[in-house]
Amino acid sequence: MASDTDTTKTETVYCHNCGEQIDAAAELCPHCGVRQRPPPSAVDDKRLVAALLAILLGSFGAHKFYLGRTKVGILYLLFFWTGLPGLVGIVEGALYLSKSREEFEAKYAERDR
Repeated sequence: MASDTDTTKTETVYCHNCGEQIDAAAELCPHCGVRQRPPPSAVDDKRLVAALLAILLGSFGAHKFYLGRTKVGILYLLFFWTGLPGLVGIVEGALYLSKSREEFEAKYAERDR
């Protein structure tokens, strides 16, 4: 009869900053202290919300405020009466949806502006 030993392994990944092996569920790297990327579903959710805001409320720059680009959002608000930000918002919404998760994350999700 085999002994009941705990053979469950914890899933590990590599830190995207220092390259050390860390637990996959770790929010911060214990070696360098850098916050790890959000899980894919969080990025996908952010991409979908940004796209819907761009399509539905693009005239007012809601998607720009959501993505942390406040100055551009204010510019959209200043010119909303022309209708041009609404057209640009529809195009940007389609672009957000057409980007892969990695492309969206690199361009918008990790931006600190």
